Amino acid sequence: MQLVHTIEDLRSALRPFNSPAFVPTMGNLHDGHLNLVRSAKPLGDVVVSSIFVNRLQFAPNEDFESYPRTLQADCERLEQAGCDVVFAPLEKELYPVPQQFKVHPPGELADILEGHFRPGFFIGVSTVVMKLFQCVFSEAKGPRYALFGKKDYQQQMVIKRMVQQYAMPITVIAGETQRDADGLALSSRNSYLNERERAEAIQLSLALRTLAREALAMAEAMPKQLPALESRAMHALAARGWQPDYLTVRRRTDLMPPRTRDATTPESLVVLGAARLGSTRLIDNFEV
Repeated sequence: MQLVHTIEDLRSALRPFNSPAFVPTMGNLHDGHLNLVRSAKPLGDVVVSSIFVNRLQFAPNEDFESYPRTLQADCERLEQAGCDVVFAPLEKELYPVPQQFKVHPPGELADILEGHFRPGFFIGVSTVVMKLFQCVFSEAKGPRYALFGKKDYQQQMVIKRMVQQYAMPITVIAGETQRDADGLALSSRNSYLNERERAEAIQLSLALRTLAREALAMAEAMPKQLPALESRAMHALAARGWQPDYLTVRRRTDLMPPRTRDATTPESLVVLGAARLGSTRLIDNFEV
């Protein structure tokens, strides 16, 4: 496996290959990331992963400075998973001057849910992904693949929409969420949890499953009754010491609230949630 730190070295390393399969990450890797790398292996003739903590997607009060940087351990795990090239640029390599040109995804998708509670988040994500795509795929001559995890459900939808609207010759693949034995979605931020919080953390996914079950039981009455169900789910989680941002049922296609006809096609729905436990903000989702 080759580790490179500059765009020039990355392009040089990829020049002999035709069809990269790319897994972008912020490092502090877990088995969810590694499963994406393993899934990428049969798709292209070279597997690339990036490790870059992107300042643009962090709000001033978020954990940019404290986000774990574990490059050596990450590289060891990536090599074991079958990664061929790791691109780990310094900030001045990707942003040699302040990034004034930015990708602004449409508000109807990017200003709701995560975008509502983290203003500007998807601008930062879209901008860095666009830039990474230019770095990784500029030498490609064949099919190009990019893999993202479904745990960041809204994020992978934003990226898919960006690729589609810019007519980029890239196939975006969404990998299934990987979970611990008790059902907790794997996340780099799980390492922030203390022992008591880790035992409690599963309650977010349990609350989402309960919300989905109760919503489906209402059949065609679901759209009218859903706000009350969502409010009840949030209050129940808050009673356990959480600070929930949202627990909601949405349509998979556009993350809008379901309509009456969607209640008869539950496979078209997704339930999503975000809540803070102590100082750690966790997100999760389930396709119904």
